[in-house]
Amino acid sequence: MALYAAAANVLAGVENRQGSIKGLVYASRFQNVKQLYALVCETQRYSAVLDAVIASAGLFRAEKKLKPHLAKVLVYELLLGKGFRGGGGRWKPLLGRHQARLKAELARLKVHRGVSRNEDLLEVGSRPGPASQVPRFVRVNTLKTCTDDAIDYFKRQGFSYQGQASSLEDLRTLRGKRFLLDPLLSELLVFPAQTDLHEHPLYQAGHLILQDKASCLPAMLLAPPPGSHVIDACAAPGNKTSHLAALLKNQGKIFAFDLDAKRLASMATLLVRAGVSCCELAKEDFLAVSPSDQRYRQVQYILLDPSCSGSGMLTRQLEEPGADTPSKERLHALAGFQQRALCHALTFPSLQRLVYSTCSFCQEENEDVVRDALQQQSPGTFRIAPVLPSWPHRGLSTFPGAEHCLRASPETTLTGGFFIAVIERVEVPSPASQAEALAQELIPSPAPKRKRRQRKAVAGRSTLPCT
Repeated sequence: MALYAAAANVLAGVENRQGSIKGLVYASRFQNVKQLYALVCETQRYSAVLDAVIASAGLFRAEKKLKPHLAKVLVYELLLGKGFRGGGGRWKPLLGRHQARLKAELARLKVHRGVSRNEDLLEVGSRPGPASQVPRFVRVNTLKTCTDDAIDYFKRQGFSYQGQASSLEDLRTLRGKRFLLDPLLSELLVFPAQTDLHEHPLYQAGHLILQDKASCLPAMLLAPPPGSHVIDACAAPGNKTSHLAALLKNQGKIFAFDLDAKRLASMATLLVRAGVSCCELAKEDFLAVSPSDQRYRQVQYILLDPSCSGSGMLTRQLEEPGADTPSKERLHALAGFQQRALCHALTFPSLQRLVYSTCSFCQEENEDVVRDALQQQSPGTFRIAPVLPSWPHRGLSTFPGAEHCLRASPETTLTGGFFIAVIERVEVPSPASQAEALAQELIPSPAPKRKRRQRKAVAGRSTLPCT
């Protein structure tokens, strides 16, 4: 199966220092990058265990043509993973000949080390941490279906629906084929950690979006009503954009910007699959977008989720357990860009509400950026809006109002690491003043009669067909 060959190639590339797991996975051009990434990370995490089992079972003596990295992936899938996916192709009978011996060697290794669970075989630094215990959150795409229909579909597939969760403990104790409705987001389903839904027909049809709960909060808190004009400033890969479109019910306009052409192309595919029709994509630097451009004169909502260190990303925590904090130099460069982007966003004349978010734990990219950007505005123009008072993890108390910001982490909220600040205009321009300003922009300055006649003649010619 192509999945296993791709995973073996990524593992070989990592061992030869050709790049990181994430970089090599994306460079592999394998269609389901999330599935490939998860398989590679888990195989690498159990690498020492797999080497010991393979050696004890004498697998390479029996299968001389089997390459080491592919063997490691296949044995992981057989003993520790989800079983061979898609039938396993020609690899299932090959490993089947050695299945009993491999399982016996795994059991013998547990006895030798005095443990009963597979994860107890791991070294301390490789054991599952809070990140691996985060539930699988699934957002129902309301552009294509509704929550009740999605729940009914899973129930027909043998899943047991447990109703709406009432606490984090309900989410933490999910096991087997049980699932819940999130207590905060009415369109968010919650499954046990490590549940793989990449092959599920509802996901492949765009009815479901695999999106962490913390990543759903920015669009939810921005809350643009249908018909609004919204800017998604750093939009790719597009999950938040599709969430915005669902909140808008495809009524209104989303201007989505990103500089990376490949990410933008993937995003376009995602949005089509999700049924999004109100989004205008542009390969453009948000900092180069003019707030005075007439196309954006009705933009009242902006979602700004800029490039960041990614220190809160679950995938990074699984790939690099205990990874160090980013260097001061990198944080300084990132924070500089983030602050410029936030200050730029706050200059859009009709802006009423903005959400600034990162998937970072670092204060330099979060509270410090928001504080410095607000200090550059005229006093009393903007404030941090108090949101979700019951949310357990708040912003660091580094300046007045920071307690209204939200933080998230696997330990405190059972989500990925995230930071969110909701910024709203204190004095919203009145409709009358906005209309007056717009009228002034649209009224042409007086011109001599002869020039006006010339313009009229030119306008008349412009209605003729081009030749």
